[in-house]
Amino acid sequence: MSASASRDQWAETAVGAVVLAAAAGFLIYALGHTGGGSGGGGYQISARFGEVGALAPGADVRVAGVKVGSVARVELDPKTYLARATMTLDREVKLPADSVAKITSDGLLGGQHVAIAPGGATEDLKPGAELTNTQGAVDLFSLIGGMLRPNTGAAPATPAPGADPYPGG
Repeated sequence: MSASASRDQWAETAVGAVVLAAAAGFLIYALGHTGGGSGGGGYQISARFGEVGALAPGADVRVAGVKVGSVARVELDPKTYLARATMTLDREVKLPADSVAKITSDGLLGGQHVAIAPGGATEDLKPGAELTNTQGAVDLFSLIGGMLRPNTGAAPATPAPGADPYPGG
């Protein structure tokens, strides 16, 4: 084997090592920023909603528009028939116990996330606590449909028997 071929093999090995190191760096970064890493540390809370819409695991949990966690699980409570969302929050974020959770949309056709409005209580939420004040998702298409086809609930007026259906005319 010539010296030139040996140098080429070492160069290829060095480039491969750099590529593997870069891939490992990206993996560590991704796990650290998505909550998949073991060192991320956080605590879980839950909330029950009458309607979760398209809320899914992995959706953001935000306070004042800033991501402070993510939705870990969405499931149906078979006793109350309410949807229960379990959320993992950053351990640095301490929320008052009377905070309000609301499911909102990212935009007209965007995904959904949980927005938490901090309350004024002096006691903080403990790990495993459940938010009791919640507002479920709003079905945008039902709202639009209701505006286009208003249903007042009143039956159309019918004239009394024998009365002139066109009075004054």
